[in-house]
Amino acid sequence: MRGMNCRGLRLELVRGLGIALAIAALTGVAASAQGVATTTTLTTETRDQGGRTQAIAAVTVTGEDGLPATGAVVIKDQGRQLASAALNAEGQAKIVLGLAAGSHALRAAYVGDSTRLASLSQAAKVEAQASATPSFTVSVSALTPATLTAGQSGTATVSVTPENNSSLTAPVFVTISCSGLPDQSSCTFTPETVEILSTTTGALTSNLIIGTQAASAAQAMNHPASPSAGPIAWAFLLPGALCFAGLAWGGRRRRWLSRVSLLALVGLTLLSTTACNPRYNYLNHGPVQNLPTPAGNYTVTIAAQSNNGVTADTATASLAVVVK
Repeated sequence: MRGMNCRGLRLELVRGLGIALAIAALTGVAASAQGVATTTTLTTETRDQGGRTQAIAAVTVTGEDGLPATGAVVIKDQGRQLASAALNAEGQAKIVLGLAAGSHALRAAYVGDSTRLASLSQAAKVEAQASATPSFTVSVSALTPATLTAGQSGTATVSVTPENNSSLTAPVFVTISCSGLPDQSSCTFTPETVEILSTTTGALTSNLIIGTQAASAAQAMNHPASPSAGPIAWAFLLPGALCFAGLAWGGRRRRWLSRVSLLALVGLTLLSTTACNPRYNYLNHGPVQNLPTPAGNYTVTIAAQSNNGVTADTATASLAVVVK
């Protein structure tokens, strides 16, 4: 009986240990499914740029596992999105902001990715000086959706906010453009130009569309079963054979050598105007394959520029574009 009790006790211990290990494993799986927690830190410094305050925001995002995060961060001012940028390999980003006059409370928001959770930094207070001349600032919301698949398009809103525009004596036209796009992508603004009047209040907006391109295979061409390289081979072989024949007879018949050489030249000319012809390539090989937009994290610069014929005023904001 004592032996049976010992065996029973051992079985109970083994069963209990197995249950504990299973619970631990399930807990680990659940934690992994939820994602790794992250910490976002923000530091700022300011400088004067042509009578306006410019802020440089430095952002770092690290995971609870100690590894740098990937993806994008957004800079917000009291809840309003100003700009965004893609994190580099060290989980860092530097964003330059043009700030309107007054007090600002900037925060950096990490949007998260497939393995890491979103996080928000502490607020950094910044005071921006007032400008004595008419000017404007530009900001851009985060891209929606945050991650694009090649062939997909994303949208964002660009806002141009006038400053000291009550002193304007004529309208100011501001043109919006972008740079730094990944290959095989494009940007479109609607409208592309906004007008600032002396009576304008609030921000003027433009709808931005970032378009990417998916890969497409070359179209298969339906041709007869006969090999298409036959004419090309004859174009090479026939002039060559005639040249050799001409050389063999050239010792005694120089007139034949001249004629054969001329015929070879004509054959090569026909080759260059047929087989190497773009239309020939298209009809026999189909259109060229479209390359996809490369996957990666990109920071696109949105620029707003006005020009009165004498001086130009430019403001910029950054936009994170993530392609998978």
